[in-house]
Amino acid sequence: MEKIKVIIADDSDFVRDGMKIILDVDDDFEVIGCASNGKEAIELAKENQPDVFLMDIQMPVMDGIEATKIIVEENLGKVLILTTFDDDELVKQALNNGAKGYLIKNHTPEHLKSMIKSVYSGTGVMEEKILESLANMDTAIKRGSMHEQFDSSQYSERELEIIREVAEGLSNKEIAAKLFISEGTVKNYITSILSKEGLSHRTALAVYYLTGKK
Repeated sequence: MEKIKVIIADDSDFVRDGMKIILDVDDDFEVIGCASNGKEAIELAKENQPDVFLMDIQMPVMDGIEATKIIVEENLGKVLILTTFDDDELVKQALNNGAKGYLIKNHTPEHLKSMIKSVYSGTGVMEEKILESLANMDTAIKRGSMHEQFDSSQYSERELEIIREVAEGLSNKEIAAKLFISEGTVKNYITSILSKEGLSHRTALAVYYLTGKK
């Protein structure tokens, strides 16, 4: 396969250099640029056409939330948000602006590379503990139940089962095994559900199901 072209945007030299070293020693990746803020990342992207951005949230000049919005609007690449802050509001802002995933910076090198590949291939990713945090945002609602603002009327029971499993963080393969259907069928269901809701990826669907907000 062709190398996945990556731009790393973080205001910490230590973080940028560390991630660059991790990716440079792997033949599946090519780090085509490093930036200390969102504005620099966008400028690099216009010159080098990356596949995936590793984007910190809190940076000077232009933060990762605003940079993600511009990157998605101008179709400059896919964004994987990286942060030390598991702030629920920032998670929602990043997803609303089109980020394909969100990871806390406590990952192993292999986990990081796996998540980049998932985003590159079109699969949204999110740390399980962030989904759990979102699931517990409204203490009046039991974990895993639908938020009152989530409209379930347009879905069959099978579709609702799929949505619930997505919100639990299960992969297509895991959902297929649990519901005794094929992985292809699960993928078709999710594609249809995303289309109904006008959402771009499964992570945003999970957030909508758990919080009632898009």
